[in-house]
Amino acid sequence: MTSASDERAVPEAVVAAWGWEGAELAHLAGGLINATYAVRVGDAPVAVLQRLHPIFAAQVNLDLEAVTSHLAARGMVTPRLVRTREGRAWVEHDGRVWRALTWVDGESVHRVPAPRWAEEGGALVGRFHRAVADLQHVYAFARAGVHDTAAHLARLAEHVRGDALPTASDAERALEIDAALELGREILDAARALPALPACPRRHCHGDLKISNLLFARDPVRAVCLVDLDTLGLGTMAFELGDAMRSWCNPHGEDAGEVAFELPIFAAAMRGFRAVADDLLTRDERTSIVVGLETVCVELAARFCVDVFRDEYFGWAPERFASRRAHNLVRARGQLALGLSVRAQREDALAVVHAAR
Repeated sequence: MTSASDERAVPEAVVAAWGWEGAELAHLAGGLINATYAVRVGDAPVAVLQRLHPIFAAQVNLDLEAVTSHLAARGMVTPRLVRTREGRAWVEHDGRVWRALTWVDGESVHRVPAPRWAEEGGALVGRFHRAVADLQHVYAFARAGVHDTAAHLARLAEHVRGDALPTASDAERALEIDAALELGREILDAARALPALPACPRRHCHGDLKISNLLFARDPVRAVCLVDLDTLGLGTMAFELGDAMRSWCNPHGEDAGEVAFELPIFAAAMRGFRAVADDLLTRDERTSIVVGLETVCVELAARFCVDVFRDEYFGWAPERFASRRAHNLVRARGQLALGLSVRAQREDALAVVHAAR
């Protein structure tokens, strides 16, 4: 079974593990990390097949299975792990891990079309957090340092100092690295002015609530379920909701260099979340949403900038950009601009999360 490129090919042994030899596999674009395929039998999609990025250990599937079982028992719509014909939770082939999930109908968007979508999304996230509030689970896999802001900034500083610069083999690459050095200095300057994060309890979190990880129905707009569940784990609301708002409140998307924080979208999302789960949060946690939002913008700018130097991690769009480096430069500039826009509106955002209900 092949596709347009070897990288997108699905090995026949993987297809056979689930008994899908006669199915059509359609690559789904848009994911930055995992390669994802719709499995169709006839005209109907029946499952999602994914090749996991090496950053995820195979045991992440056991966490996904446990948490989604808990969500389903609480009445939430959620993808569920599909075990192979032999009852395995995943398949390994040529050193890569493959898994399958049930198909959930819904539409993903890469930017918030209107505040109503943010309000519905906030309510869905609130339902998720209410559902997992009583979850008892010890995670088999946890990503190390995913929101270790200091570590991400330290890696950027190392490159900016010139301690780990790659060799520029051509003029275009040299220009990209020079641009990353200048941008890296701006990101590090912005990081020095970040406010301190309040101390917050650790909770069961989705871990990557960018807007494209929510499925929606239309007419009327309704948030259906959360997807991309490899990032489940213990975390704080500073990064759970802060990172969500980083994605939702920038309707221009991550691939735009000129972006701004949209306070009406933030207010709508917080209205939806607070209507369902406000009593779960402490006052410090509400404050941390705003501080976390600003922090994670700068953190992600640093991560994108580091990948300009390393050229190895984030997926990129070759139909739109000449290289991964070029794509990551645009992303890094956009996230820095977003963080500075949040900073300019910080007091207004704090008023939203602390407003009486």
